[in-house]
Amino acid sequence: MSSMIIRKSSPEIIRPAGPEMTPSTIDLSSLDKDFGAMPATCFLVFDHGVDKPVETIKRGLSRALVFYYPIAGRLAAGDGGGEVRVLCNGEGVVFVEARADCALKDARFYDTSSGASATSLLPDDLAVYFADDTCRRTDPLLLVQVTAFACGGFVVGATWNHAIADGVGMAQFLQAVGELASGLPAPSVAPVRRDGSLPGLPPDVAYAQQSMTGLAPRDFACFDYTVPSSTIDGIKAEFRRDHANGGGQTCTVFEAVTAALWRCRTRAVVSDPGAPSLLLIVANVREHVGAKAGYYGNCVTGQLVVATAGSVANGPIAGVVKMIKHAKEQIPKQFTKQETDGGGGGGGGDRMRRSGDMLLRYNYNLLVVSSRRNIGLDKVEVCGVEPVRVMCRAREPNKNVPYSVVCLPWKGKDGANMVTRCVREEHVEAFRGELTRFTT
Repeated sequence: MSSMIIRKSSPEIIRPAGPEMTPSTIDLSSLDKDFGAMPATCFLVFDHGVDKPVETIKRGLSRALVFYYPIAGRLAAGDGGGEVRVLCNGEGVVFVEARADCALKDARFYDTSSGASATSLLPDDLAVYFADDTCRRTDPLLLVQVTAFACGGFVVGATWNHAIADGVGMAQFLQAVGELASGLPAPSVAPVRRDGSLPGLPPDVAYAQQSMTGLAPRDFACFDYTVPSSTIDGIKAEFRRDHANGGGQTCTVFEAVTAALWRCRTRAVVSDPGAPSLLLIVANVREHVGAKAGYYGNCVTGQLVVATAGSVANGPIAGVVKMIKHAKEQIPKQFTKQETDGGGGGGGGDRMRRSGDMLLRYNYNLLVVSSRRNIGLDKVEVCGVEPVRVMCRAREPNKNVPYSVVCLPWKGKDGANMVTRCVREEHVEAFRGELTRFTT
């Protein structure tokens, strides 16, 4: 294993750089509530030096919390022990300074050379985490670590309670940290945390989320993999040939990468071609629900795709892309008509129960996929320097379901990077073999 040493300072609390505020509360939306105990982590890798990066980011963090004051608060039960709310009390966030004794180019962020275990090396050293990977109500809502490397590069690791922000929202906050650290008087995007106009979470989606959170944690292996541009281009070309008269539809990078991932995983873990192979696509829906500009709370939903394992594993790859594309097209429709029968009429309650039962029965046949492409993390600037790579911790969003984050930005890297935590140890080699055969 690596001989690299990372030394961390004792955690300190960073509070808003302003006058003490009068405590107030903010309600969580229905899009926030299911994330109340769930952490998320991202890493921004900067290879260019910034003068005193630790002190610079600490200063920007304190100033940003003035504008994003709910992030400096805590979760608390409402009046009479009611629904959980955000208590805006200014208690602050955790900050840790760390130093690595090597250069960034010598650091192995994920280890894919250690046999079946494929254990990640550095990500667990580059951030601060909640105890037992569970966010308790008394915990800070944000934990930040800045690790300075010997070459002058640095990594910002942010772990947050998902109830306070989704990936887009955290990207917006970190952009504000960078702007204020660089001397701007205010963030370029005015933050919004209250948005009473947001619709409720569609009942189908809420039921599916509840079903998944009830699953037992599993010991999934994690590693990263890059789908090369040549493979992505090949999938796009096949889709164009199959849909030459299909109204000019094109295949996106996300669709191509997800199709490759879904196919390879299905081949590795589902032996019965007649068994269901399930895909849950997690998507940002701000533009579909009319969220206010600057809203940084949760605004994501999921769309379930159900297919036979045989069609995913052995059918035309263009057909797999078509299923993914069709599922994405259904996402805006989740919010156009939500009725008391479960969202959309026509026996929605029965549909919810069927979906929940299928997730419980075939939970290992399920793959959850989200994207970090175009959400703003790669645009976070600190003193004019943008990250060269965005990473995530493969345990998010929870330990219960097979999960992959795809299209992680990586400047200068050929292809689309992904971090996967979607197969058990006994399927790691088969899954890696399928990826290698498909992408070479």
